[in-house]
Amino acid sequence: MAIISTKSKKDFYLHVAILVTLFLVLFFAFFFVYLPWSTHHGETIKVPNLKGMSMEKMEESVDANNLEYEISDCTFVADKPPLTILSQYPLPNALVKSGRKIYITINSETPPTIRMPNLIGLSVRSAEQQLIIAGLKKGIVHQVNDPRLKEVIDMQALGRKIAAGNSIPKGTEVDLYIGNGTADAEIELPDLIGKPLDEVSIILAGMNLKLGHVTYEANSDLTAGTVFKQTCATCDGTSIHPGDTIDVWVVGDGNNE
Repeated sequence: MAIISTKSKKDFYLHVAILVTLFLVLFFAFFFVYLPWSTHHGETIKVPNLKGMSMEKMEESVDANNLEYEISDCTFVADKPPLTILSQYPLPNALVKSGRKIYITINSETPPTIRMPNLIGLSVRSAEQQLIIAGLKKGIVHQVNDPRLKEVIDMQALGRKIAAGNSIPKGTEVDLYIGNGTADAEIELPDLIGKPLDEVSIILAGMNLKLGHVTYEANSDLTAGTVFKQTCATCDGTSIHPGDTIDVWVVGDGNNE
C-alpha cells in the first residue's frame, strides 16, 4: 500500500487552491467586468421629447442621443403640420440604453375623407357636436330668412354647398345656415329720415332689420345725430325683407355719437 507523503498532500491542496482562486477570478471578471462593459450596464440615456418636431429635427435628435426610431403609426390631426411627431414611446425623459428604438406616431400629409353627417333640422349646438364626432369643425353661422327658428337649414364647405353623405376631408370647417324664425315675406320699408340714430337702431331691431354702414356728413339745416338719407341695396321699391340691411347718412362728424 502506497503512502502519500505530507509534501505531496501540500502540493495537491496548493494546486486545488490555485485552481479555485483562478476560477473565482475568472467568474467575477466575466460577470462583473466583461458583461457590464459589453452591455453598457449602468449607462443610460434620457429620451428626448420628440413631440411636435418635424421628421428632420426628430432624426437629428435621435442620432445625437445614440438612439434609433421606427414609425409605428400614421394618423391625421387637422391642427398639426403634416409629418410632425404626434406621440412617442418610450415617453420623454425615460432612461434607456444606447441604441434603444423609439416608436413614433406621425401626422399624415393628406387628411382622410369622411361622409358629411346630416345636420338639417338640428340646433347649432347639436350640429357642432355631430361635426366634432365626425372629425369636422364648425365654421361661420349664417342667419337666413326662414320660419325654422335656430335650426340648420343648409350647410356649406370649401366654398360650396354640401349635402349629407358627400365626401369631405377630415378637419374641414363647415358653415351652417340657420333660420331666423321669419318667412321670406316682404314688409314695408321704414322711413328713417329725420329720426335720431339711436331711435333708428331700435326701430330696425324691432322690425328684424339690420343697420348697415353709417356715414356722417355736415348739414347745418338738421340737428346733429339725425338721419337725413337712407338706402337699401336689396329693397324693392317700398318693400323690404326681414333680415335685410339699411345704410344711413347722419348729420355730424361721429365724434359725439
